[in-house]
Amino acid sequence: ELPRELTRRSVELLPLAEARALRRRAFCKPPSDKLFAARVYQDGSGLPGPDALPDDQPVLVSEVVTFRREYRLFVLDGTVRTGSRYAVDGELDVTPLAEDPLRQEVAAFAAELLTVCSAGLPSAVVVDVGLLADGGWAVVEANPAWASGGYACDPDGVLDVVLRAAGPLIELRAADRPYCRELPVVTG
Repeated sequence: ELPRELTRRSVELLPLAEARALRRRAFCKPPSDKLFAARVYQDGSGLPGPDALPDDQPVLVSEVVTFRREYRLFVLDGTVRTGSRYAVDGELDVTPLAEDPLRQEVAAFAAELLTVCSAGLPSAVVVDVGLLADGGWAVVEANPAWASGGYACDPDGVLDVVLRAAGPLIELRAADRPYCRELPVVTG
């Protein structure tokens, strides 16, 4: 639901049946679980068939863009607590945000992003942002803090965000309730 000026591409949530019918290149990924590989598909025919996943399974589908640099930001109450670069030109390239030459640009884009959408984010979240090949900044994706790698982030900042995100249910803030998922049923 982010505005295009923050994503710099169209991003849609489609049922898997519609995504399978795509006849163009698109980046496709499951929105919450790793049910299939998140990657660029030449068309929808490469997505899992109805024998593997139901037609109504939600899928995020976006235009294909090229990120030159990607950064992970651990955000708590609308403020970046720590950050790290994690990729350059699609290759793993980890360094603390404080040591990255584009740290001020990352901070400026993060401030813009959090001003626009902090009310639409959980109080503890990880947001990945990146520099596009055309020189613009864009949101890559948001991730649950408890399931996100810290790369070269400050461990104390990571822990603050993760503890809020994965804390006891009795301490869950009302504003964070919409982001909770039902626990899976485990049968023995």
